[in-house]
Amino acid sequence: MSAVPADRVPLRIDFVSDVVCPWCAIGLAALEQALARLPGNVDVEFHVRPFELNPQMAIEGEDISEHLQRKYGMSPEQLAEGRANIQARGKDVGFVFGDRQRTWNTFDAHRLLHWAGIAGRQLDLKRALLQAYHGDAKNVADHATLVRIAADVGLDAERATAILASNEYADVVRAEEQFFIRSGINSVPAVIIDQQHLISGGQPVEVFERALREIVAGKVDGAGVD
Repeated sequence: MSAVPADRVPLRIDFVSDVVCPWCAIGLAALEQALARLPGNVDVEFHVRPFELNPQMAIEGEDISEHLQRKYGMSPEQLAEGRANIQARGKDVGFVFGDRQRTWNTFDAHRLLHWAGIAGRQLDLKRALLQAYHGDAKNVADHATLVRIAADVGLDAERATAILASNEYADVVRAEEQFFIRSGINSVPAVIIDQQHLISGGQPVEVFERALREIVAGKVDGAGVD
């Protein structure tokens, strides 16, 4: 006879992503919608983890079309097709992409995100940064812009300014980035469940939901004792 499972089911999620990654904006929106469909007894512990698509990006950024053509060898036609696909997938999950002309260095944004996790506002800041860049074409390398975004989600502007003016959290962010690279993460978003299950890419809501339900069911079944 099996024991009755515990009332609450813990679920840890590590969302490895970059601020300037469009599929990360799509993936986060889809993942959150999938999580909202899970049973009410699932307790989610959500961590935003750093990954830089372009760690060597200059502080002044780069024209996004030139960057994609140089990095991936994409033709103008491929760029247009890719943008149309991203726009459509964003619309499916309620994320509206704006006209982004440049891409930026995101290391300082990741430092703020680490601090926001300590301050209990990490997911709020992540959403706001994705909206600022992908929706509003803001420069997410600019310190004044980052401070405003942080303040808008309830973080202390003076503390944010001080962090950005220093190297605070630089070492821990770099260490986290290297950990995930060593773990085999080379593209984002990467959604790691309970530090053992990997879901790669900006999947549709239904794909995330199915995977999450299977993992939750396995945890519940595993709690039983013959």
